[in-house]
Formats: sequence, structure tokens, C-alpha cells
Amino acid sequence: MIATLFLLFWTFFQIGLFGFGGGYAMISMIQGEVVSHYHWMTMGQFTDIVAVSQMTPGPIGINSATYVGYTAITNAGHAWYWGVLGSAVSTFAVVLPSFILMILISRFLMKYKNHPVVENVFSGLRPAVVGLLAAASLCLMTPENFSTPSECPWQFWISVGLFFFAFISTKVYKISPIHVILLCGVAGLILF
Repeated sequence: MIATLFLLFWTFFQIGLFGFGGGYAMISMIQGEVVSHYHWMTMGQFTDIVAVSQMTPGPIGINSATYVGYTAITNAGHAWYWGVLGSAVSTFAVVLPSFILMILISRFLMKYKNHPVVENVFSGLRPAVVGLLAAASLCLMTPENFSTPSECPWQFWISVGLFFFAFISTKVYKISPIHVILLCGVAGLILF
């Protein structure tokens, strides 16, 4: 169990260190590590964790780390109180790099924010953030979320329709994301 706790800490420390773009950009990184690399949980469990992380207050990356830490330890067969420790370790690890970097950067950023090197670094990070956000979106487009046309065509086409409704209503019509989430939730209750 100590080895799993250490791996949780190291994994989420790296995710926190390289997770540029916020919590949504971290989702694909978290999924790659906890589902594909370490097999701490199934894709279905990870999808549930992402859904719960979106519904609970706080940043999605930190919420996901908390839930993954608990689930990874309990899936390994340990008691719930060790799962709480796994949650604490994962949450601390994902926040630690940002905390350290903010302390270091805040001292120098205001002084050098208009320096060409700093501007070039941020210009280079913008496309990476867009790519990570796109990867997070693609990670969630799985049969567990959308079904498939052969398994359940009704669920698949309703899911695709709700996806496009959410995209168009926020991008084109500038409807508040809160209203879109509520409308899609009501549609999901009625249609599924």
C-alpha cells in the first residue's frame, strides 16, 4: 500500500507540474495514468469520477485527484480509511507544484511580464493548452458516455445531439454554461 501511495503522489505531482491549462486539460493526463498506465480503475469508473468532479464545488483537476486517490486505494482492496489517505496524498500532490511555482513566479512575473522571452513562453503554451483541452474532450467521447449506434442508437444519437446543442448554444448563441448544463441535465432525465 505504501508503494501505491508513493505512486499516487508521484503521478499527481507530475500531473500538477505539467497540467497547463487547468483542470480540464489535466483530465486526459489523469486518464492516461490512472486508467491506461497503472490500471487503478476502469474507464467507466474514471468517467463517473469526472462527472462527480464536475458537479462538486472546486477545480475539476483537484476534485478528480481526490476521487482517484480514494478509488485507487479501495480498488486495491484496502479499507476506506486508507482510501481517505490516498485522497489526501493525491490532492496534496496535484496542488504542491502550483503552490511552489506560484510562490517563485509571483516574485518575478510582475517585474518581467513584458520581457520577450516570457511573452514567447506564454505564446508557446497557448496551443498546448488547446491541445490538452481537445484531448480531454476526446477522452470523454467513449461508449460509456455516448454508447454506440449498434448497441443503443437512441442513447447514442441523443448524446450526440446534446453535445452539439451544448457546443452551439455556448459558442454561437452565448448562452450561459450554467443554463446549458441545467437544460442538458433535464433533457437527460426526460430522454433517458
